[in-house]
Amino acid sequence: MSSCSSRALTILSTVFGACGLLLVGVAVSTDYWLIMVEGIILQQNQSMEVKMALHSGLWRVCFVAGSENGKCVASEYFTEPDIEITTENTANILKMVRTATPFPMVSLLFVFTAFVISNIGHIRPQRTILAFVSGIFFILSGLSLVVGLVLYISSINDEVMNRPREPEQFFNYYYGWSFAFAASSFLLKEGAGVMSVYLFMKRYAEEEMYRPHPALYHPRLSESSDYSGQFLHPESSWPPPNRGRSTSEASSDISIQLNQAPPIHISNFLYIKLHMRTSI
Repeated sequence: MSSCSSRALTILSTVFGACGLLLVGVAVSTDYWLIMVEGIILQQNQSMEVKMALHSGLWRVCFVAGSENGKCVASEYFTEPDIEITTENTANILKMVRTATPFPMVSLLFVFTAFVISNIGHIRPQRTILAFVSGIFFILSGLSLVVGLVLYISSINDEVMNRPREPEQFFNYYYGWSFAFAASSFLLKEGAGVMSVYLFMKRYAEEEMYRPHPALYHPRLSESSDYSGQFLHPESSWPPPNRGRSTSEASSDISIQLNQAPPIHISNFLYIKLHMRTSI
């Protein structure tokens, strides 16, 4: 059951990470983040005449109606683009959204790094720390992207609220599918990050479960035995140190010497007995 759940987390984190990387890559490279339509209302028949319509991304602005119809220009971050825009507020919107551009780029870099580290960790699951590192990068990528999205929305809302309201003019805007891809990528990357961190926790717990306890490497031996650890600890001194001789051992040694020695005089025998008693 544990191996199945780990395999499921591995597959899901890989799929979520790949989809998040793909979506944010498409979102950054396309120009359908914001769609704006601007025109006037004709009083005689209450119809609307579109003066300008465009869709913009992080790098390019394309006009689909008005005097610049069919023209696409790159978003200039340091110089003013040579285009004709109906109102100043519309031009300010295109300027303000540029402040959010670095965050999706950082997010794309983070999610690519996380995806590479995650796949290396799946190939070598014994390197448990790689799952944790990839999860952190996935989460950082999602946070960087959501900061960029919040800045993008707030910049547009500020300019729209400051826009003067005139009864004969209309202005509509809405977010395109590139923006939706970026928002979806945020959810996928956060999901991949959470699953990667959880996968790291499971692998770490499994390693701790099957790792022998440190006490098994140095078993505690009985203190009453001097020879019990001679094979477990070959580096210890051998032979073991001499212990104090008991009375029975001394008597046995003297008896052996008497049996092996030639006959001796009675005085010498008494001397030996006296020596035995003093040694005892």
